[in-house]
Amino acid sequence: MEILIEGRRKASFLLSSEHSPELGFLLDRFRFFILIGCLVRFEMAPVPDPNNVGGGAKRDEATTKVPSKDPKKKDDKKEDDLSEEDLELKQNLELYVERVQDPNPELQKAALESMSSFSRLMMILVLLLSHNAETEAVDLLMDVEDLDLLLAHVDRTNFRRTCNYLTSSAKFLPGPDDMLVLDIAYMIYMKFEEYPNALQVALFLDNMQYVKQVFTSCTDLLRKKQFCYMISRHGITVELDSEMVADKDDRDMLQDIVNNTKLSEGYLTLARDIEVMEAKTPEDIYKAHLLDGRASSGPSVDSARQNLAATFVNAFVNAGFGQDKLMTVPSDAASGTAGNWLFKNKEHGKTSAAASLGMILLWDVDAGLTQLDKYFHSTDNPVLAGALLGVGINNCGIKSDCDPALALLGEYIDNEDSSVRIGAIMGLGIAYAGSQNDQLRSSLSPILNDAKAPLDVIAFAALSLGMIYVGSCNEEVAQSIIFALMDRSEAQLGDALTRFLPLGLGLLYLGKQESVEATAEVSKTFNEKIRKYCDMTLLSCAYAGTGNVLKVQDLLAQCGEHLEKGDIHQGPAVLGIAMVAMSEELGLDMAIRSLERVLQYGEQNIRRAVPLALGLLCISNPKVNVMDTLSRLSHDTDSEVAMAAIISLGLIGAGTNNARIAGMLRNLSSYYYKDASLLFCVRIAQGFVHMGKGLLTLSPFHSERLLLSPTALAGIVTLLHACLDMKSIILGKYHYVLYFIVLAMQPRMMLTVDENLKPISVPVRVGQAVDVVGQAGRPKTITGFQTHSTPVLLAAGERAELATDKYIPLSPILEGFIILKENPDYREE
Repeated sequence: MEILIEGRRKASFLLSSEHSPELGFLLDRFRFFILIGCLVRFEMAPVPDPNNVGGGAKRDEATTKVPSKDPKKKDDKKEDDLSEEDLELKQNLELYVERVQDPNPELQKAALESMSSFSRLMMILVLLLSHNAETEAVDLLMDVEDLDLLLAHVDRTNFRRTCNYLTSSAKFLPGPDDMLVLDIAYMIYMKFEEYPNALQVALFLDNMQYVKQVFTSCTDLLRKKQFCYMISRHGITVELDSEMVADKDDRDMLQDIVNNTKLSEGYLTLARDIEVMEAKTPEDIYKAHLLDGRASSGPSVDSARQNLAATFVNAFVNAGFGQDKLMTVPSDAASGTAGNWLFKNKEHGKTSAAASLGMILLWDVDAGLTQLDKYFHSTDNPVLAGALLGVGINNCGIKSDCDPALALLGEYIDNEDSSVRIGAIMGLGIAYAGSQNDQLRSSLSPILNDAKAPLDVIAFAALSLGMIYVGSCNEEVAQSIIFALMDRSEAQLGDALTRFLPLGLGLLYLGKQESVEATAEVSKTFNEKIRKYCDMTLLSCAYAGTGNVLKVQDLLAQCGEHLEKGDIHQGPAVLGIAMVAMSEELGLDMAIRSLERVLQYGEQNIRRAVPLALGLLCISNPKVNVMDTLSRLSHDTDSEVAMAAIISLGLIGAGTNNARIAGMLRNLSSYYYKDASLLFCVRIAQGFVHMGKGLLTLSPFHSERLLLSPTALAGIVTLLHACLDMKSIILGKYHYVLYFIVLAMQPRMMLTVDENLKPISVPVRVGQAVDVVGQAGRPKTITGFQTHSTPVLLAAGERAELATDKYIPLSPILEGFIILKENPDYREE
């Protein structure tokens, strides 16, 4: 109230002073805005009737102040009572008043215009927020670049709608405005103690200080458990300290959740509930009896290649179930089935067969290490290499204080046999993806600059370092990879595996936008054979998931050039279009249309990459138009285009059991029954479609597509870069690169647990998600729903909501593990 009175006093002084005639109009506006603006800003009572001052009517005691004898003390008291925002407002008003008294007419005019526009902005703002027009209020403040004002004006009735609009609009804003908008959303959520939403924004911003602040601000242990489930789903490494969780026992329990130790248990709970625990064989997936007989009755072409395909299919289909009919069955002393199957694969095929055991026992570290132990005593190097890789796969996404993967694999990094070294290095890259483990950096970095190390060992070391330090912008790792690239000879730069070096470098900057610029400048000094490939890879990784339209245009411009066949940089440019545009639906649809044009007019090396880009855009989300395009390309005259299309058919249907894609792949297995390479690709795609018997997803997005898991995207992108030269890598002796996809594998489930983290079954509605951002009232968030009992499966674009008031979920987004607490206000009907 003191500010209001002081504002009126200064206003009356101003209005009684003489000013130049041209300020008359502004003064009239000022009379209205300064007084009403102060009223609205401080939500004060109406100004008393001036005719009644000094009259007989009794004054309102709340607006009457006894003058202080010491005016200095009074001013100090007033300053102390004000909040930071009010104090800043007061100082600004005083500055405007001083400027209006300045003899310079220009300064007077500018000050009055500022006062007028400021008052008008505050009025408008309050009017919009009080009339459910939050989107217009946010747009207004974005236009005047004063979003900070939202913090003081949103209240409990409108902050959710305001923050929903802020987080949605951030996807369409250029940097650094997008980060600023999300910062404001985070602060608003924290102000109203909406900690789960604040944590999601903090994870989006990749701001560990914000994550820590959420933990320190919240005092409820149960809510902290839910935060830990959210962090574990995102796939990042967070070490809880005493500030975040004071009690040591509680801290250890929460760290176990962050470390994902309960993932296998929850996944198997889902599998038992849906009754899909029984192991499946590759033949159950191929369903050759449904074909016309041509493929099944024909001669067995390249049986070792088809056994290798069956190994992968078996691994993908039974992933995480802990049992299958090829590798984990009890073996007889004389001729065990598991032993037999392993040795039905030749040389490097044994590596993938042994490693498949890690996939079958995925996330169950104790059982996995026990089963793999027998292969550690093998004298056959490919089998040992597979066991090492299997340990890495088995530990994927699971952290442990005792670090079993590092303890087992660390001693094999410098083994004499290169296949064993690769198995250990790749296993460490998968097991510790995103961990930023400095011990691994000191072990792997020297390999990059070892003149005696073979190229394939160096390539996998660079790739694993990129995985371990994904999105970290670590300069030391970047320098090691840059020096390794500079040391490569002309002949080595032409090798297919050399492309893993720029990819490892790019992963360090995944999603970090401008942070890549210094490294991109250095890459311009590389040999011309690899320079452009490195440029495109760095650009696409740095802007992955940002939706940056200008970068998509740059990448499209690269695809539009008609170059010689030797140029390989257009492949990563095509993949880059998908990587940048995949974050939101509008950009995704536009990218699909652009890729159709690229397919139509591009050179052959571009056409080979387009199916892979389409596979990334719709991964585990089989859109009909993309399915039809890939089906057409799977019969292309260029075998590499056909192979890429077949693999992508598997990617878009990954973990969905999609009947239409399954039918297409069965027909393709009949069509290509004489071509061992294409048939191998068909089998791999069939394994993808039936991955986890339909319980898994490869989508790197979660939390209703708000968050992008960096480790998941790293695994997918690595596989796609390998598929750019399918014949040399996937169809050569490095087929185990397919196992990098394990980084993206997650159960597509919603599992409800009680306060003791024990599974409970509650009714939920599952339907197609509806975008309600900016809509009036309280619209339904799902449509076409069905009611099920938890645990339930969630397909792409689906959303779940509780169908009972008996429990309150501790997360606003019902995905993964959801803790429910009993509703104290609930009454049985």
